Amino acid sequence: MRSLDEMLGSLPWMHDLPAAELERIKSGIVVRSIAAGAYVCRRGETVEHWMGVVEGLVKITCDGICGKTTTFTGVASGGWFGEGSLLKNEPRRYDVIALRESRIAFMNRAVFQSLLDHSIAFNRFLIVQLNERLGQFIGLMEHERLLDIEARLARGLASLFNPVLYPGVGARLQISQEELGFLAGISRQRVNRALRTLAEASLLRADYGSVTVLDLAGLRSYGS
Repeated sequence: MRSLDEMLGSLPWMHDLPAAELERIKSGIVVRSIAAGAYVCRRGETVEHWMGVVEGLVKITCDGICGKTTTFTGVASGGWFGEGSLLKNEPRRYDVIALRESRIAFMNRAVFQSLLDHSIAFNRFLIVQLNERLGQFIGLMEHERLLDIEARLARGLASLFNPVLYPGVGARLQISQEELGFLAGISRQRVNRALRTLAEASLLRADYGSVTVLDLAGLRSYGS
């Protein structure tokens, strides 16, 4: 089981902080276990925390007025989310749901704001994080409008292996075909066929309950 200390140790902006500051940050973080299918946070809530996935997998989603649900992205182990809502100080605009049993770190607003006010390294991290997330969402729009299902799945998978957003993932991701279907908005059966196509192209290896990326650049450009 991955610990909070291990997750925090993977963050580059943590390395130069004095010991007393590290302890103050840890004291402002609560780790909660979220059951599969349960809400991590809900649309319309007052935003009081920055959140990170210590272990597990969540999806960021929103229900439209027409009843259609849109999944914006998944966040895997090591990833943080919710900084935009904290910075804008507005009610949350999306739901976050655990796709499997997950452990989520909740950093309170006071600690987040203190880091924002005093840590240059943290501000650089946030700028890179927001830039990567913007590129991810622009890519999502392209996927939905221009790509076939195999290419959408390839690009969606590649986004989960982003070393900036999800530094704890590595080359192998524990994820089921059902979970991939939830993230990509397609059926498990269609995911299975698309994975076979991508495996035949030597881009990945699909095992029971996991995907190993063999060619990340190829996944990112698949369908171009």
